[in-house]
Amino acid sequence: MSRIAPLSGFPEWLPEQRLIELKVIDRLRHTFELYGFSPLETRAVEPLDQLLRKGETSKEVYLLRRLQAAADPKADEASDDALGLHFDLTVPFARYVLENAGKLQFPFRRYQIQKAWRGERPQEGRYREFLQADIDVVDRDTLAFHHEVEMPLIVGDALSSLPIPRVQIQVNNRKLCQGFYRGLGIEDTDAALMAVDRLDRVGPSGVTDLLVSTAGATQAQAKACLALAEIATEDASFVDAVRSLGVKDPLLDEGLEELARVMEAGQAHRPGLLLADLKIARGLDYYTGTVYETRMRGFESAGSVCSGGRYDNLASSGTDRYPGVGISVGVSRLLGVLFGAGALSASRSVPTCVLVAVASEDDRAGSDRVAADLRRRGIPTEVSPTAAKYGKQIRYAERRGIPYVWFPSPDGPGEVKDIRSGDQAPADPGSWTPPADDLTVQITGT
Repeated sequence: MSRIAPLSGFPEWLPEQRLIELKVIDRLRHTFELYGFSPLETRAVEPLDQLLRKGETSKEVYLLRRLQAAADPKADEASDDALGLHFDLTVPFARYVLENAGKLQFPFRRYQIQKAWRGERPQEGRYREFLQADIDVVDRDTLAFHHEVEMPLIVGDALSSLPIPRVQIQVNNRKLCQGFYRGLGIEDTDAALMAVDRLDRVGPSGVTDLLVSTAGATQAQAKACLALAEIATEDASFVDAVRSLGVKDPLLDEGLEELARVMEAGQAHRPGLLLADLKIARGLDYYTGTVYETRMRGFESAGSVCSGGRYDNLASSGTDRYPGVGISVGVSRLLGVLFGAGALSASRSVPTCVLVAVASEDDRAGSDRVAADLRRRGIPTEVSPTAAKYGKQIRYAERRGIPYVWFPSPDGPGEVKDIRSGDQAPADPGSWTPPADDLTVQITGT
């Protein structure tokens, strides 16, 4: 059999890494539920016309088709080629809301943790198959602005509960930018937004060229756009900095007021959590208000690990309209970057807390009974795979990171050994309990 080559962009974690991923998912879910979000999972497949109508390029969407579809004369659907794998969780969520609006209570708060697929060039932290953790709030007809204020605070709490480097959420408001560009006299404000959003990738001269070629800006207008993009503050002082540029427009005023409210709430909730960064625009064109991106300290070059924003027209059909705001944690991106740097580790590579030793194969039933007693009380336990000498069974536990070895006794409850310290004492499987930090796998960051 020929050697199997890894498939680029489709990460498969080692068991220790998967344990870390599950712990991260549990902590995110716990925080989301503390804020009243309900769980949801949508199908992996969406119609292509839905996937492509809101700013995504067809180059990144994976097509879904059966191997023999073209030769199937009984196929009565339009075409399997009209289906694709979802590239994020926001578009399928908007479709779900439209289909189930009559069964939902609004404002509807949901969290969703599942895979998505995007056909982009793989690199560290960027994958073709990846796990996201999303929260969104949608309402019927109108959505109160305070949900835009709350969103980054929730994610700040969720990420701060993880043993990862400190994060800072960069916040901007599209109304602010579009109002500023309109006040300058630039008519194609969407093109201007997309140009400025590429500042980190192409630099000021590249953005200037894009503003001139795609948004019809003059050199002077482009210079003013770059001056706006340079403004970044950890409080509401950005308002005065924008005002000093001398541009006026009602939409600009509205955006300034909204972003100031977000920053003031962030300062009160967790100082330093938010950064008003006026170059942030987000690439997808369905965003209409506040937008968010998130960087980890020391890993800024990896890009945003959490992003989102306000959208008003994504979930709409005819006269039905369900505006929303959401934010997504790129779980695979975050973990991939930290795994690559060796910045996350687990206390052991298996869930097992106790290995029950086996004196001889004739005594295995007694070891199984001890293990059953421990498991009934929620202690992860396995029985030694062989009745080798106790020294070999202890080394087996050491290699797997199992902290305790239990030695059954035919005449009593037996003894338990902490193989890290060497301490050994009599113990009853019906009452013995390990320290809380040993009971489950612990995650540590460096």
